[in-house]
Amino acid sequence: MSTLSEKRCKPCEGGTKPLAQGEAEAQIAKLAKGWQLSSDGKNLLREFRFVDFYRTMSFVNAIAHIANMDDHHPDLEVGYNYCRVRYSTHSIGGLSENDFICAAKIDQVAAF
Repeated sequence: MSTLSEKRCKPCEGGTKPLAQGEAEAQIAKLAKGWQLSSDGKNLLREFRFVDFYRTMSFVNAIAHIANMDDHHPDLEVGYNYCRVRYSTHSIGGLSENDFICAAKIDQVAAF
């Protein structure tokens, strides 16, 4: 069985049900500490902190590369020394495995 970061996102279209709260909690347990589920269970959130703008933007560019490779895009809030990442599969109105796959790939980038 492959880890989340080794998987590729699959197209997720309307008609697919979002993950139930318990399923999302099982998936978040596979991620690095710091990821949280929103209170309604429809979003996966994490804030990353950096020492300067250059490192912040390098991280944002790495996220952009991951998003383009898997065709699954987060919402980002970026400032001088932080990046807040929010995943949700908009087409289904909640979380899918794709959100956790991309979060696991971001965890690998953040480890450096």
